Amino acid sequence: MKKVVISGSSKLQNKVNYWLEHFKNKDYVILDYPKLIHQDNYVVELPTVYRDFYTALENTDVFFLMNEEKNGIKGYIGASAIAELTYVVILNLIHHKNIEIFILNMPSEEVSSYDEVKFWLDMGWIKLYQEEVNDY
Repeated sequence: MKKVVISGSSKLQNKVNYWLEHFKNKDYVILDYPKLIHQDNYVVELPTVYRDFYTALENTDVFFLMNEEKNGIKGYIGASAIAELTYVVILNLIHHKNIEIFILNMPSEEVSSYDEVKFWLDMGWIKLYQEEVNDY
């Protein structure tokens, strides 16, 4: 079975749940995904969440960035998601990993990382997720 890490905004939990089901139904093992952290535990939980997530990135077969629309921006990619995407690209380039990297949507030109993501797509380092998906 292939292992997948799902990346994206933790504030979009309905979308996270959709993609969790999607990959479970395709018999993927889900190593990690965006989780909400309660504000009262944020300072305590965040280092562990980061450490666990980046460890999962090092051990995955597939990285999937669910860059859904957020705040009216299509293909939204936030700071944490671009850091995670960059990390996986670098794992492939420097450490010769063979992680398949997919993003759901072409990011809007409003997204600060648009140029980098477009370049990586053009280079073939990442791909748009082309699978047929149901409306959700």
